Amino acid sequence: MQDAPTVGFVDMVGQAGHRWNAVAIIAATGGCEAARALKGKRFLSAEAPRLPLAKCTAPAECRCVYKKYPDRRAGPRREVEKTGLQRALPGGGERRSRRGRRRTDSEE
Repeated sequence: MQDAPTVGFVDMVGQAGHRWNAVAIIAATGGCEAARALKGKRFLSAEAPRLPLAKCTAPAECRCVYKKYPDRRAGPRREVEKTGLQRALPGGGERRSRRGRRRTDSEE
């Protein structure tokens, strides 16, 4: 009798890193309307529709493919990522009104 493989810490860490991998469906030249309608849309890898698509007009000849991405998000999301500039806080300067609770915070 063979022992069942055990899932170790390394296996779990590896799986967690791939949790947000994404794919986009790339329509082949002359591809069907169903594939063209998904142009630019990313899906989590685990949730992506199977190829050929359910509404594919030529499933036997389908040449659509998945394009892999490390993340479902496309492009920068925050202003600082887009421009490299960070906005100043309204009123400027430090917003904290008192020192922290650490012993080193009271030292000057």
